[in-house]
Formats: sequence, C-alpha cells, structure tokens
Amino acid sequence: MIMATKSTQKKLATFTYEGVDRQGKKVKGETSGKGAALVRAELRKQGINAKKVAKKREINLGGKKKVTPMDIAIFTRQMATMMKAGVPLVQAFEIVADGLDNPAMKVVVMKLKTEVEGGNNFAGALRMHPLLFDDLYCSLVDAGEQSGALETMLDRVALYKEKSEALKQKIKKALKYPIAVICVAVIVTAILLIKVVPTFKELFEGFGAELPAFTQFVINLSEGLQSNFLIIILSLIGFSIAFNEARKRSEGCRNWIDRTLLKLPIIGDITFKATIARYARTLSTTFAAGVPLIDALDACAGATGNVIYRKAVLQIKEDVSTGQQLQFAMRSTGVFPSMALQMTAIGEESGALDAMLEKVAIYYEDEVDNAVDGLTSMMEPLIMSVLGVLIGGLIIAMYLPIFQMGQVVG
Repeated sequence: MIMATKSTQKKLATFTYEGVDRQGKKVKGETSGKGAALVRAELRKQGINAKKVAKKREINLGGKKKVTPMDIAIFTRQMATMMKAGVPLVQAFEIVADGLDNPAMKVVVMKLKTEVEGGNNFAGALRMHPLLFDDLYCSLVDAGEQSGALETMLDRVALYKEKSEALKQKIKKALKYPIAVICVAVIVTAILLIKVVPTFKELFEGFGAELPAFTQFVINLSEGLQSNFLIIILSLIGFSIAFNEARKRSEGCRNWIDRTLLKLPIIGDITFKATIARYARTLSTTFAAGVPLIDALDACAGATGNVIYRKAVLQIKEDVSTGQQLQFAMRSTGVFPSMALQMTAIGEESGALDAMLEKVAIYYEDEVDNAVDGLTSMMEPLIMSVLGVLIGGLIIAMYLPIFQMGQVVG
C-alpha cells in the first residue's frame, strides 16, 4: 500500500493554467496533478473555468548559475529556522525561496513546495532531486517526519551540512593558494623566456664571445619553448582533459588519487584529519537521528570521501553486524587514531556515542583549521623563495654576459 502511494506521488506533474473564475475575472497560476484533464476537473470544482492548461516546462538548472552544496546548506538552515518558529511547511518554502539569491535554488524550492502541496511528504519531495539531496539527507529528513520532530532534525542536518562545507572550504583554501601562485610563476617565466630572452640573445650575438653556460642553458630553454610552444600547450590541455575523464570514469584512478593524497607531506595530514572529521560528524548525526548503527555506517562509508576509509568503514559495518563492538571494529582496521578510538569506547560505555563522536568531529575540524593556517603561513615564504629563484635566475643569466663585456672589449 505504501509502495503504491509513493508511485502515485511520483507521477504528479506541475501544470500552468489560465481561465476565468465565477465572477468572470481572468486568473492564472500553477497546480500539480496527474494529467491535464484531471487538472481541469479539479479547477472546475474550485469554480475556475480553465481555457488553457499546459504542463510546465522543466527549467534547466545547469545554466550559468548552478545549485551548490552551500546553497543546500543555507536552504536547510533557513528551513530549520522557519520550522522552529512554527511556520507551516508550505509557507516556509515560500519565505525561504523569496530570500534566496540563486535563481536555480529558488526553482528547486518552489518545486518542493509544489510537491508537498500535491500530497507528497517533505522527504519524498527531496528524493525527486537526487543530484541535490543525497540518500543521507533524505533519510534524516524522513526520520524527522516519522518521529514528529522535523524542526530538530532539520537543525541537525543544517549543522551537518554547514560543518561539511566548512571543512571542504578549508581544504580548498589549503590547496588554492600555492597552486595559484605556482601557475602565476610558470606563466611569468614562460613570458620572460618567449619575449624577453630572445631580445637579449640578439644582443649577445654581437659580442663575439662564448656565452656563460648558465646563459646558454636559458637561451636553449627559450628556443625550445618557442619552437614547441603549441605542442606543450596542447599536451597540457590533453593531459588535463584525460586526467579529469579518468578521474570521473575510472574507479582505479580515483582510488590511486585518494591513496596518494594521504601519502603527501603536509597535505596528507590535512586529508587524514578531514576524513576522520567527516566520518565522526556523519556517524554522530545519523546515530543521534535514531538511524540504526549498521545503516549509519553504510552512510558514513560514502561520506568519508576516501577509498581507504570507505573500505575500512564497510569492514567495520560487517564486524558490527556480527555483534562486535564499534570500538573494536574500528581498532581492527588500523586506520583510525587512538583519540577517536578512545572517545568511541567512552561513548559506547556511557551510552552517549553520538555526543562523543561529535566531540571527535569538532576536535579534528579544529585540527584541520589549524593545519591549513599553518600551511598558509609556511607556504608564503617558501613560494616567495621559489619565485625569487626563478625570476632572479633568469635575470642573472641574462646579465652574466654583460658583466663579462669588459673582457670581450679588452
């Protein structure tokens, strides 16, 4: 019976209509239904003689501005606030939609409103947008509706999304700065080699003396770059496209990237701490929502974002399903730090596992924050040194022959 209801709800579509009411006034609007004929019949019951009924065209969300995870986090927080204030669900959708800056997200919220007005529940409406709301998100909202504590659950989901996105932003911050500076350094060096060095080369040809080895090396590098510039650019573009495609399509490539990230100096430590924080935050949120531990671990496996920990969590799930305690199952994988293991043990013994896991998440989120700040402060002088060596080396190479000009003239 439940399956039939869900199937019926999914067939609902949004229709636009134009017509006249009992007073002869022109009216138009939107409504949901299973077909145009049924929509006309429903409108007649409401006293509206529909002259035009058409299925609303789906708006493409892949335009100039897409829905981002941060948009989802903001939407969740605002919905949690509205529900806590006692605002009805449908009205909350309208209020939240009016306050959103992203047009694509507004479309999504209004679609959710239409689905709920049509008889679907909140979780069912969310599941109609699987690319935006994952299974974990929908399951938590569903649990909140089932328990009658939707506002509390939305608050937890909002906190989870906010913390997750903040963690992602910290990692991006750790990577963006050095990558941006290195790219600028490469571009400036290429410009000097292509535009400036050839000018000095013409000047040096009139000296009539053998050039220093360092200068000759730079000139050869400049000539090689000029003659193979197009090939190098095309090779870089081809490599970038091939790498992205391999990362999207090949699980082996993604696994290799995950393993490599954990082994890198400094970046590996940040990735490790971020993974532990995501695991603890997800398990804490799902367990606190009343999700069974086995199902919660299943959700955590995908949320870790790293193949090593995904396999470890799946192994933990198997061990726990056989009756083993969570702390021992985690310890047997050999990939979790002692602090996380001890806090999990305390949580299991005291019956406050969700609270202890939240403390683990907060601790490692703070660790990631500190590591990112330390990396940024350390990278600044290091990058300036690299830039100084590159640019200064080119300048020295070009002026070495000029320093020897006196010997040539003599």
